[in-house]
Amino acid sequence: MNRSALLTQAKRLSVLSLGVSAVFALAGCDTLNDWLAPDRVNYKAAETAPALAVPSDLSTADISQRYAAPPKENTLGGTAARSVTPAGNTTLGVPTAQDPYGMHVESDGDRRWLVVDGRVPDQVWPQLQEFWTENGFTLKTDSPQTGIMATDWAENRANIPDDWFRKSVGKLIDFAYSSGTRDMFRTQVDRAADGSTDINVTHSAMEEVLTGQDKTSSRWETRPRNPALEAAILVKIMQKFGLTEDQGKKLVTQARPAGAKVAVDSAAGGSTLDLAEPFDRAWLRVGLALDRTNFTVDNRDRAKGLYYVHYSDSMAELKKEGFFGKLFSSNTPMPTRQFFVNVKPKADTLTQIAVVDANGQPDNSSDAQRIVSLLHAQLN
Repeated sequence: MNRSALLTQAKRLSVLSLGVSAVFALAGCDTLNDWLAPDRVNYKAAETAPALAVPSDLSTADISQRYAAPPKENTLGGTAARSVTPAGNTTLGVPTAQDPYGMHVESDGDRRWLVVDGRVPDQVWPQLQEFWTENGFTLKTDSPQTGIMATDWAENRANIPDDWFRKSVGKLIDFAYSSGTRDMFRTQVDRAADGSTDINVTHSAMEEVLTGQDKTSSRWETRPRNPALEAAILVKIMQKFGLTEDQGKKLVTQARPAGAKVAVDSAAGGSTLDLAEPFDRAWLRVGLALDRTNFTVDNRDRAKGLYYVHYSDSMAELKKEGFFGKLFSSNTPMPTRQFFVNVKPKADTLTQIAVVDANGQPDNSSDAQRIVSLLHAQLN
């Protein structure tokens, strides 16, 4: 069978598998307990797919050095010495009376993040690098300077039904099976004022939807982020840091509530927000809020209190990466405007949030107002 025929057959099997998986999806698996089950997250198996050569009529995409991962031997501040907890774990965090495991989870609505006590970002970064690669992901952004780490799109193979057909025939060409979904994760790492490190994981997702009267073709559409899947990933990170699976689940389910409400500053014409938090906490929460919108953080400058963001088109990103970049010819991407979200203290326990232009002046454009509205909704 030549390569063209093989790809055609693979596409047919992918669509067939998608139809079968849709039936299983009707049952739903959306609760936190469901996603914390050990067999619900499996991205490693995707590595068994055969390598795909670039067709002769397509050129290899230019990979920006901005997204190149540093060599593995680059350990930044070095691996931190681990501590023994009262329960006998050897953990990356430093145990305290308040946190006997050396770490805890905080929450704001359906958003959760991990706090590692007594460790600065440089000390946890190498462990996070290892975590993502060990779990079958490729890092497309690996920037300790900005505290942003992002994976490439990957498939959760645990979502593929292990039905009788796949067991009897499909194992021979398992790479042709698809769950019809792709996931990407962004990790945001921040230094807290007390010397701890905050680690937040944000999920983005795409889903292949059957189209056409005979349902033999498909298109990719954006899916909502899954907070329960984010929590499951946090549990896996805590296991990497030395906790047991049960201990990680306990910390997630007992997450400590955090975060004050945000209010619109009417004196500034409604274009700025006031958050009743000190700068350190406000900086973290604004980063989390931006990470859960369609605006992607390109860079961060904490000293200036600036987040550099642009509108993110998940569909365009998925099509130009990996296997999908070979199937879909891509035109030159449309340039996207960069926005500047300014976070600055107004008082010891009050922080102002605004979208500004390149000169630091308030940005009153409709797009800037949209960002302010999104932040208001996310922070409340």
